[in-house]
Amino acid sequence: MKRQEMVEALLAKRSKQWDVCVIGGGATGLGVAVDAASRGYSTLLLEQYDFSKGTSSRATKLVHGGVRYLQQGNIKLVTEALHERGILRRNAPHLVKDQSFIVPNYKWWEGPYYGIGLKVYDWMAGSLGLGKSRLLSREETLELAPTLDAEGLRGGVLYHDGQFDDARLAIHLAQTAVDHGAVVLNYCKVEQLLKTGGVIAGLKARDMIGGSEWEVQAKVVINATGVFTDSVLRMDDPASQAIIAPSQGVHLMLDKDFLPGEAAILVPHTDDGRVLFAVPWHDKIIIGTTDTPVKQIDIEPRALPEEVDFILQQIGRYLRRAPGPGDIRSIFAGLRPLVKSSSRKTAELARDHLIVVSESGLVTVTGGKWTTYRRMAEDTVNTAIARGKLAERSCVTGNLPIHGAMAVDFADPQHYHGSDAAKIRELAADVRWSGKLHPRLPYLLAEIVWAAREEMCMTVEDALSRRTRSLLLDARAAIACAEPVAALLAAELKRDEQWQREQVADFKRIAAGYLAPEGN
Repeated sequence: MKRQEMVEALLAKRSKQWDVCVIGGGATGLGVAVDAASRGYSTLLLEQYDFSKGTSSRATKLVHGGVRYLQQGNIKLVTEALHERGILRRNAPHLVKDQSFIVPNYKWWEGPYYGIGLKVYDWMAGSLGLGKSRLLSREETLELAPTLDAEGLRGGVLYHDGQFDDARLAIHLAQTAVDHGAVVLNYCKVEQLLKTGGVIAGLKARDMIGGSEWEVQAKVVINATGVFTDSVLRMDDPASQAIIAPSQGVHLMLDKDFLPGEAAILVPHTDDGRVLFAVPWHDKIIIGTTDTPVKQIDIEPRALPEEVDFILQQIGRYLRRAPGPGDIRSIFAGLRPLVKSSSRKTAELARDHLIVVSESGLVTVTGGKWTTYRRMAEDTVNTAIARGKLAERSCVTGNLPIHGAMAVDFADPQHYHGSDAAKIRELAADVRWSGKLHPRLPYLLAEIVWAAREEMCMTVEDALSRRTRSLLLDARAAIACAEPVAALLAAELKRDEQWQREQVADFKRIAAGYLAPEGN
């Protein structure tokens, strides 16, 4: 998947009409591109930043039905999500794995209450379940999670859900779409929707790297821009009413010694009514999340000090050694594209997706979550078919392997490359690229070279935020890698020293927002 080849494929079809043009390269947009391309529709996807640059790379890294939604009684959402969890585990076995969770019990009623609830969760998953839940004694709970606060602990409930690497799945979805004939472009901004007789006939886009402008003709244009949904709706109709209520979720990354072992922890009820997760991920512990309504939508949202304090306070109640600000390796924030509701609290807004078709024919899909991306995409393309935009063809993604799909050993640091890992090992045989990025990071220099050659990695931030997850795992280590990564990319992308200096400066500016507060 090379960007120049994608540009050339777009130019080759300049005078022809695409069946489907997708705006947005996050989970939903990439899912739509895979769905449409695999049905045989000519498909183009345009993303103004990098693939999954926004919300889709800042999740809790769980493929799950949603225990919280079960508590809220949203049976439909949980059932659908559990079904999709099973499909994704089957279609992307190199990216999705079984993760055991412990719900610690400190009150007499918590064992039977959560035990019964999670048995229902098992039952709803049906044949696509990942494992059966069971009650744990106090001793078993501490054996699996020895750093839990033992005082007052009565036992726990063990259950299973899925875990994944969100940005890596996004890249593999882009590759899957290309494998099925789609053209996907990052750093290509849609600036105008083109209409004929009031009906959308295409769009105008600008290449943010080369500077060229292109006009694209399309039978159907799909708005899959997440938290930026309303801006595209206003591009279609300036009087359009906002439908997104953005909510910020913050996560902290800690060293593994705060929760050694393989089990994750679920705190079922925080002070703000959410659940709190502490989950092993890439040999670190990811803790989150918050739910803070926000008015400003930023491509690089920043955690508020009170959000960081809240997470530390909540998890500190359950661990033998409470983490402090100085223990944080990285802080990252993402914005959820929740569909507006009369509810006052965003924690109560459901993650159901919404599909609307405007008078001009613009198809908009929003809401939802990573776990249900495939179903959202299927529903979106079906909507375009139902509106007479496309010839009817059946969805095939229920049994469509994601690029790289193969059984892997999740203990292998490069497991998420799947079948591409062998090619990366070949690159790593070259002494120039055999070393690690940083002693505190699990990545090889060869992975940066591969990302530049085969994954449309165009910037240092692409490399350290999404092709590898360095910035999320350890912000200071990532900053220390910026210069050598810039040099590697410059050699592959034919960039000069000035470009390298600008890239390093840009990355350090972004990465500063991931650092824990100074002085702690």
